[in-house]
Amino acid sequence: MQNILFYQSAFTDYLKDYSSPKQPENLYSPIHYILQLGGKRLRPVLTLMTAEIFGTDYQKALDAALSVEVFHNFSLVHDDIMDDAPLRRGQQTVHEKWDLNTGILSGDAMLIMAYQLFENYKPTTFQALAKLFSKTALEVCEGQQYDVDFETRDDVTIPEYLKMIEYKTAVLVGAAMKMGAIVAETSEENQNSIYQFGRLLGIAFQLQDDYLDAFGDPESFGKQVGGDIIENKKTYLYLKALEFLNQKDKVKLEQLFSVQLDDNTEKIETVKQYFIDSKSAEATQDAIKAYTKKAFDVLDTLTISEDKKELLREFGKGLMTRTV
Repeated sequence: MQNILFYQSAFTDYLKDYSSPKQPENLYSPIHYILQLGGKRLRPVLTLMTAEIFGTDYQKALDAALSVEVFHNFSLVHDDIMDDAPLRRGQQTVHEKWDLNTGILSGDAMLIMAYQLFENYKPTTFQALAKLFSKTALEVCEGQQYDVDFETRDDVTIPEYLKMIEYKTAVLVGAAMKMGAIVAETSEENQNSIYQFGRLLGIAFQLQDDYLDAFGDPESFGKQVGGDIIENKKTYLYLKALEFLNQKDKVKLEQLFSVQLDDNTEKIETVKQYFIDSKSAEATQDAIKAYTKKAFDVLDTLTISEDKKELLREFGKGLMTRTV
């Protein structure tokens, strides 16, 4: 087992070779651009790490890890188009730097390229990876649609929100880990358990992201704090606040989430105070801990050494105590 930085470095080196310029330039340059924008590379690292946890050299899982990262970035290209987002990781989004049609077509190509990478494995492994990938890709699309639907709904429930973040974010984390397990040819029980570990950790990860969006340090968080509040996103924090607030304050919060302002400074501070006073902020932190604990409980079902289980626990704790 190596540390996270080792896997990140190994994956980045492999990615450089993969995303070298090809023709036609206007199709492949945007793909090269988005793949080189950086990011935490969380999902491919999980694929490599999981392969080694189940006793296989991480190098055998590089193509599966690359597939996960290419797919993840494909989804970002199309999400940015849907959101009309100008920036991604502090740089111009693909459709802004080129144009809308290029963003759509390059994104389509990335989805196909993600599937192609499975062709480097033997037939049984290819079939298992492709089956998991198809299921996960469709769920990510379903999660994105739920997210879009919620923008125009005032009756979103907490179970619905949790389902949305599970599909939009968590299933890909689970799949990334299961792909490493598939490449390692471990038992089906281990494959399913590590998927559940990743899925539950993915839900906790997204809840933590929601929390940091409101209460993170702008210096370390890397993006504007309060972005979800500005966009009137019905996050776990918001839904819990509605559940806990008295009727008068509930109406005020709903009113704040029905307007678009030129200057959002006061709105952000007022909403954050509602989150704190209602104990919604505390409830969100409790939910993060609860999903993390559920993930850790799954580790007891894995047939791996205690040392390796502890490594997974430490990784999970690191995700949940992050500030970025």
